[in-house]
Amino acid sequence: MRSVVITGASTGIGWASAKLLLDRGFRVFGSVRKQADADRLKGEFGANFTPLLFDVTDEAAVLAAAREVRSLLNGETLAGLVNNAGIAVAGPVLELAADEFRRQMDVNVIGPIIATQAFGPLLGADPQPRGPKGRIVMISSVAGKNGNPLMAAYAASKHAIEGLSESLRRELMLFGIDVVVVAPGAVKTPIWSKAEEVDISSYQNSPYFPALQKVRAFMFNLGSIGLPAEKIAEKIFEALTLPNPRVRYAITPDPIQHLVTALLFKRTVDKIIAKRLGLTPQP
Repeated sequence: MRSVVITGASTGIGWASAKLLLDRGFRVFGSVRKQADADRLKGEFGANFTPLLFDVTDEAAVLAAAREVRSLLNGETLAGLVNNAGIAVAGPVLELAADEFRRQMDVNVIGPIIATQAFGPLLGADPQPRGPKGRIVMISSVAGKNGNPLMAAYAASKHAIEGLSESLRRELMLFGIDVVVVAPGAVKTPIWSKAEEVDISSYQNSPYFPALQKVRAFMFNLGSIGLPAEKIAEKIFEALTLPNPRVRYAITPDPIQHLVTALLFKRTVDKIIAKRLGLTPQP
């Protein structure tokens, strides 16, 4: 039985990926931050699912989980690591607290680095485990190649994931470990539905406040109009199992709109977005 580690398995893409992989005969180790989620997932997924209790920013806890996984693999390699855990922080760069920007980068960038360093040996960087070399799937976003206003921290974190993945893929060729990026557009996932809970009252006197209200409403709407997480899970399965996967898979709810936007001049896109959000210069 091939085994995969998925970070951020409690909801959304992580949950859907765990379910799909279990249904297709994998053993899944899924990270959660709360014992209640660990108990819930164990009940939902059954014997071939093992919850791992850690926050991706807690290096000691991630390393402890990697030791647990190593012991349960009984000398076999890990087939995959899906670096999925992430958050979305909103706010204008001029006014977003440095600590909030740092939190965004800690979870979305440093977290995957910690997980990759911890589980990389089990994928085949360590010669001791027996079996085929594993793969790393990095969950990026269309924001990894684009940047929306008032979501700069999130976009910066996903741009970082793209660059990290490019370098890491070439580094890990030494061990025969592949790295594949999966970059979704809007997905029906709690990362967006939680937007309604985001407190933007601290920006009430900011010139960006009206635009922030629109962005928060848009983010909340993504939780209902986006792609089902199961669609992303299918792409993750392909990235883990295809004999010769592409280095990057982008999957969006409206590929035509995405293509048109990509083909337009950047200044044209700037003007369209600014008009929608009310970010054009005031007379």
